[in-house]
Amino acid sequence: MIYLDNAATTKPCDEAKAAVMKGLEVFGNPSSLHRAGLDAELLVSDAREIIADALGVTPDEVYFTSGATESNNTAIFGAYKAHGKRKKRVVISSVEHPAVKNPAQELEDMGCEVVRISPDENGEINARDIFAAVNEDTFLVSCMLVNNENGYILPVEKAFSMIKKKYPQVITHCDCVQGFMKIPVKAKKLNADMISLSGHKIYAPKGIGALYVKKGVHIPPFMLGGGQEKGFRSGTESVPLICGFGAAVKKLAPNVSANFEKAADIQAYLIEKCNENGDVFVNSRKGGSPYVTSIAVNGLKSEVLLHYLEKREIYVSSGSACSKGKKSSVLKEFRYPEQSLDSTIRISFSIDTTKADIDALMEGIKSAQNDLCKVR
Repeated sequence: MIYLDNAATTKPCDEAKAAVMKGLEVFGNPSSLHRAGLDAELLVSDAREIIADALGVTPDEVYFTSGATESNNTAIFGAYKAHGKRKKRVVISSVEHPAVKNPAQELEDMGCEVVRISPDENGEINARDIFAAVNEDTFLVSCMLVNNENGYILPVEKAFSMIKKKYPQVITHCDCVQGFMKIPVKAKKLNADMISLSGHKIYAPKGIGALYVKKGVHIPPFMLGGGQEKGFRSGTESVPLICGFGAAVKKLAPNVSANFEKAADIQAYLIEKCNENGDVFVNSRKGGSPYVTSIAVNGLKSEVLLHYLEKREIYVSSGSACSKGKKSSVLKEFRYPEQSLDSTIRISFSIDTTKADIDALMEGIKSAQNDLCKVR
């Protein structure tokens, strides 16, 4: 099997799987006061410390959630509950993941003004456009760091820095799902008050995520109940999943730069091979995350090509896993040619992807062109 859909999910690493098993064996409730509970709480604390250190924050600023969707919802609706009665404007990019886009739409339906910053005619999002959309009535700016469909890196650091200098009271939130442990990410450098993370995008299990909330930023709890996570996110912590998340971060954190360089080399090889095929076009622009590359194969529908490759046990995506085959509005926002939207596939790497995997992919695409295209 050649798996090239790592932006959708990754295969759990051995370290994460071992940590999950340890978390299952230490089965006490982390909130219990006896020794079994304390042992479980120590595992949770260790994982929290690892993730906090990777972000450059303190452990008490990291809260575990069920995943990035919950983290995004907590951040967005929490900011609204804290400030939405006095202020009404929210600023997001037009290329956000549905876990940000849809909550923002909900706020708009509730009476907020949502300003969506689109890419310019060159397919670039300008930090100054994000900044210009902020005013005294703005309570939240939420922008992803890396786009999940084409790897585009948004100018979050620059935009948030400009915003904080003029409007320090505005809450800045970053969906870092496709950036964390793939490109250097530090909360202070991003000027982000809140950061959403996901475990299953970085070789940890599904069902676990985290939300960083900067000290001094007061967000009401999104999940009410027994008061876990210092009252911020109630519900008994999933010790096994948290352990797996921490173990994956511990494995990746020392090697982010080295893994980035390797991914960049693999991406350059992919682009070279695409350029050798006159009917394969690279949509992704230079300077993005090397882990995600969008390409279009002229004359082949995305879903048809996806299933053709699947028969060869080569797994790619036709876009965001959440889109379930629908034509991408995100790629349209990036000004991709209309004719390429139906023929675009997403190639996304893991730390184990090889050039041999790329060779197999390109051979599969060539075979599909020969077998499926009626006019050559």
